[in-house]
Amino acid sequence: MEQLIEELKQEIINALNLEDMTLADIDENAPLFGEGLCLDSIDALELIVLMDKKYGIKLKTAAEGKEIFKSVKVMAEYIASHRTK
Repeated sequence: MEQLIEELKQEIINALNLEDMTLADIDENAPLFGEGLCLDSIDALELIVLMDKKYGIKLKTAAEGKEIFKSVKVMAEYIASHRTK
């Protein structure tokens, strides 16, 4: 799981162009939206595309995305159990 978390942190940095951030800057338990990384709705769309292209996961509803995008750790757990790639 730790390897997936680190991979996911790097994918988030790349997908969202967070050039000033390092893997160590992202707390795997911190919220992605609001406090924590302070992502917005455009970033959410980028994360949806990332999950589809990299892991073969298509989100069905906005509510599902809201639950999955709580933190990097929650995303990694979801990816680990639902990925098709």
